[in-house]
Amino acid sequence: MYTRIGDLLERRAHLSPDRIGYIDETGERLTFRQLDDRSNRIANAFVAEGIKAGDRVALLLMNCSEFVELFFALGKIGCVVVPLNWRLVADELEFILKDSGATKLVFSDEFGETVTDLHSRGDKTDINEWMQVTDENSLPFAIDYREFRDRGPATPPDSSVSLDDVLYIMYTSGTTGLPKGVVHTHRSSFAGTLTIAATTYFREDDVFLSPLPMFHVGALTPLTLSIYSGITAVVMRNFDPVSAWELIDREKVTVGLLVPAMMNFMLQVPNLDRFNIEQWRWVMTGAAPVPYAAIEAYTNIGIDVMQVYGLTESCGPACLCTGAESLERIGTTGRSFFHTDVKVVRPDGEDCRPDEAGEVLVRGEHIMREYWNRPEATAETVVDGWLHTGDVGTMDADGFVYIQDRLKDMIISGGENVYPAEIENLLMTLDGVKDCGVIGQPSERWGESPFALIMAEEDALTEASVMQFLNGKLARFKMPCGVAFVDEIPRNPSGKILKRILREQFPGPAPV
Repeated sequence: MYTRIGDLLERRAHLSPDRIGYIDETGERLTFRQLDDRSNRIANAFVAEGIKAGDRVALLLMNCSEFVELFFALGKIGCVVVPLNWRLVADELEFILKDSGATKLVFSDEFGETVTDLHSRGDKTDINEWMQVTDENSLPFAIDYREFRDRGPATPPDSSVSLDDVLYIMYTSGTTGLPKGVVHTHRSSFAGTLTIAATTYFREDDVFLSPLPMFHVGALTPLTLSIYSGITAVVMRNFDPVSAWELIDREKVTVGLLVPAMMNFMLQVPNLDRFNIEQWRWVMTGAAPVPYAAIEAYTNIGIDVMQVYGLTESCGPACLCTGAESLERIGTTGRSFFHTDVKVVRPDGEDCRPDEAGEVLVRGEHIMREYWNRPEATAETVVDGWLHTGDVGTMDADGFVYIQDRLKDMIISGGENVYPAEIENLLMTLDGVKDCGVIGQPSERWGESPFALIMAEEDALTEASVMQFLNGKLARFKMPCGVAFVDEIPRNPSGKILKRILREQFPGPAPV
C-alpha cells in the first residue's frame, strides 16, 4: 500500500516513539517522536500563516535536523520542497528560485551573504518570506525559523494530500546548460523507497551513515527509507574522512552510502586500525564508477560494497550489485532493483542483444512525473513509461548492466566509439593517480581524440609514464592524444565529473 510521505514520520513515531531517529556531528540526538513533534509544529505554523497546498518552499540548508523536519512537514500539508544546492552562486540560485516559483526560503547562517544578495534583487525571485535557522540574530529581513516553528502545536496538521501531489522539485546539477527541475510526487518517492527496501539488506537495528548533502537524491531517498524502516540516521553536516571513521566507531554505524571519491579519501586515512568498525556490514556507492581496487580494499576489511546505479529522475534506484558480484564481474553495476525494469536499446528503440552497447532505459513507479515547466524535455526523456537515461551501457545474458558512459560524453574518433569511463577506470589503477577525467578534443585527422586530465599524487608521474602505462592496455584508437596534470577534477555534489568545465579549460585542438 502506498503512503503519503508526510505520514511516514507520524507512523514511525507511533510505532517507535523512543527510538533515536536522528544523530549528527554536533551531538544532537532526536527520537522519532521528537522529530515528528517538531515537524508537526512547523507544519501547523505554516498553515496558520496561510500557506496553501502546492506552494513551493526552498531550503538552503546544510545537513541538519531542520532540513529533516521541514521535508516531512511540508509533505504533510501538501507543499512542495525545493532543495537548493548550496554550492551554487547567487545567480544560479536566482534562476532556480524564479523557475520553481518558490515563495518562501529557509536558510542557515552559512548562507547569510548569499541570501542578502538574493534579497537585494527584488522581484528577480518570487520569495516573499525569508526564514533563518540561526544561533545568533536573524538578518533584518528574515524571521527566526525556530521561534516561528515553536508557535505551532505538536498535533498532526489537517491534510488532504494525495499520492499524486508534488512532493519536491530537485534541480539537476546542470552539467550542461541550465538545470532542470525534476518533479517527484508522494507516489514516486514512496515507490523509490520501497524498491530500495526490497532489494537491499537492512535490519531493524541498523545505524545508517548519511554524509551526502540532503539536496541530493542520494541522501533524500535513503533518509525517507530510514524513517520508513525505523533505522537511525547518522547525518554528517559536511563530509570529512576522519570524522566519518570517528562517527562509524562512536555511533556503531552498520551501513551507509558514500560516493566513490569519499570511499577513496577514507582509505587514505592513516592508522585505520585505531577505529572499531567490525559492526560495519556494507556501504552503498554510486554516481561514478568504483575502482576495482577500492572494492577489494573494503572487502578485505569486512565491508561489502554495493554498487548502485541511478538518477535523480529515477528517485535514486535503477541497478544494484553486491561486492561479490562486482569482484566476479568487473565493471558491472548490477541488475535492476526489485520493483524496477531496466533494458538497453538501440537508436531505433529495439532491444540490444546481450553485450551490445546501447542507451539504458529505466521503468518503475519511482520515475519522475516530469521536468518542471519543460514539457518538451519531459516528452523526450520519458517515453511510454520508460526513462531514457542518456547513459550508454550493455546488459549481459544474466541481466547484469555495465555502464560505459554518457551519450553526450562519448567520443567518436575515426568513426569508432570511445567511452571516457573505460579510460578513466584504467587510469585509476595507476599508482600516483588520485583522480582523473577524459574528454574529447577536436582532431583534424580523427574528428575527435581522447585527452586525459590527471590529478596526481606524486610529482614523479609524467605524461610519458602515463602513456607507457596505457600502451598495450587500450586499442590504439582509444589511446589519449595527450595528458595534462591538474590540481583538481571538478565534480558535482553526486561525484560526477563536470566534463563541461574540463572541455572549457582544455578546448584543444588535439595534438597531431
